[in-house]
Amino acid sequence: MSAIRLYINVDHVATLRQARRTDEPDPVAAAQLCEEAGADGITAHLREDRRHVQDDDVIRLAAAVRSALNIELATAPDIVDLVCRLRPHQATIVPERREEVTTEGGLDLSRGDPRLPATIRRLTDSGIRVSLFIDPTPAAVRAAADLGVPAVELHTGRWAHSWRAGAIALDEIVSATRLARTLGLAVHAGHGLTYLNVQPVAGIAEIEELNIGHSVMSRAILTGMTEAVSQMARLVREARTLPRAGV
Repeated sequence: MSAIRLYINVDHVATLRQARRTDEPDPVAAAQLCEEAGADGITAHLREDRRHVQDDDVIRLAAAVRSALNIELATAPDIVDLVCRLRPHQATIVPERREEVTTEGGLDLSRGDPRLPATIRRLTDSGIRVSLFIDPTPAAVRAAADLGVPAVELHTGRWAHSWRAGAIALDEIVSATRLARTLGLAVHAGHGLTYLNVQPVAGIAEIEELNIGHSVMSRAILTGMTEAVSQMARLVREARTLPRAGV
């Protein structure tokens, strides 16, 4: 069974810092600790409202990250300009609503927003691997494939909210993953994954990458970053030895 990559999202380190508008804790220092603890990559979301991660953070992350940097962004021109200049390994395009606490739901690809293909082209032309954050539905997967991106990240929020009640949401992720692979898309997943619910998703063999942030940062406050990341990495990688979902 193929290996799986674990990317750690450091947004909430910046959230804690911005609560006091000071210089600590530093998301770049946190990213370096995550790498030392076994993370395969670092994710940071530069939002239009700059509620947590700031421009200087992604500039410093681009210089400091030694594994792989994934910057999440919407189609705001100033952010697209900055990401194209920094040229991270990957950029994941996500929806944004100012009133939401965190990203809830995937991109609505049925709208035909002309800014989206234009952003994909700009990022691709800058040598950046592009992923789209989408819901695990056949329509969203097919629409993403039509846009010509190499990868999608499946929104796992429904699973995160319902995993105790049954596996319907997991079946949706399995089906979307398999469809995406048949269409030539690499598959990533994330949102709301925790130490309790991660393994069924990590056990889906066709998923190449998980993005996890809040649960790891919450655990790190209590146990330290090294232990928090190491424990999540163990759970994610051991999942590949467990019975597969949907089999």
